[in-house]
Amino acid sequence: MEYVQERVATLHAFGEGAPDAPADRAAVVVPMTEREYAGLAAERVLSELSALDPAKVIVPLRAPADRVGAFREWLDGFDLPLETLWCDGPRVSNLLDDAGLAGERGKGRDVWLALGRALEEEYVVVHDADTKSYSREYVRRLLFPLANGFDFAKGYYARVENGQLYGRLFRLFYTPLVRALRDSAPDSEFLEYMAAFRYALAGEFAATGDVVAAMPVQRTWGLEVGTLAAAYDAVGVDGAAQVDLGSYEHDHRAVSGPTGLSDMSRSVGAALLRAAEEHGVDPDYDALPDAYRAAAESYVDRYAADAAFNGLSYDRGGERDQVRTYAASIAPPGPDTRLPPWEAVDLSPADVAAAATADARDAANGEVPDGD
Repeated sequence: MEYVQERVATLHAFGEGAPDAPADRAAVVVPMTEREYAGLAAERVLSELSALDPAKVIVPLRAPADRVGAFREWLDGFDLPLETLWCDGPRVSNLLDDAGLAGERGKGRDVWLALGRALEEEYVVVHDADTKSYSREYVRRLLFPLANGFDFAKGYYARVENGQLYGRLFRLFYTPLVRALRDSAPDSEFLEYMAAFRYALAGEFAATGDVVAAMPVQRTWGLEVGTLAAAYDAVGVDGAAQVDLGSYEHDHRAVSGPTGLSDMSRSVGAALLRAAEEHGVDPDYDALPDAYRAAAESYVDRYAADAAFNGLSYDRGGERDQVRTYAASIAPPGPDTRLPPWEAVDLSPADVAAAATADARDAANGEVPDGD
């Protein structure tokens, strides 16, 4: 057990349970795709939320039209004040087109759509639905800092499952890349802040409605990094906290493939590098991949020792291969495709909800072709 404080306030879980927190004043956003349909992890998440009794649960859903009816029926079976927001229908797309917000679809876009609806509540919690060990206490822990002087809270946990270390994208890409950037800009408070989060790529965070309304949002896998950067701009170092969520087990991704860690690293890297540039850091993109690899190689050696210390299996060669793959994704961030803060758009969350409801009704009746 440790009680070390990082650059941001760090709240540790020294015992069981969780402190009192205002769940009845919070909207919980739980993004889902068709892979979560009737899954054991998602079932557990929704059942635990039923026992928590939050003010509202919003599920931004990314799924083909022919799955929407069954998905909504399944979600309606839980005793929750739950709103399903189908993100892929034609009316929703038209609304975004008309507002000048058309663009790439992804997890971040789905969450952004749901955040507009969540702003009706005082607090907003966002977390994933693929957590096999999910507990209602996670929400209470995330909310506790908001009721006690902070405006943003990030969850963290150790990714140790099945006798080995996971959290590979964070361990092998994000952390050494931040270290390489800090070596070139040691006086950057922003990079010190970004380095302070013990699991920066965790999908779990909570914030006040005012902070959420002011956040630009990454459209795809850069969501978590972009959220940290937006929170820094909104509340600074002293307004942020991170919270120990304890045991956490969820699905794992392959390195390759269209939704694998390699593709995710490009989005994560772009989000981090753009944020660094916006906060006064001038990355040397010619030297950065080698600097990253040197830092990452040293982490591989440390993780190998840590795994051996705990009797865990560890594939040193496989981890080095991942480092080489991730190094190839380091490049200037390219065009800025972020969605703007909700407070800055001429778009009504109520109109989005009405469009999503109508789209879902048509999809359930077979009136929306797949692919629209």
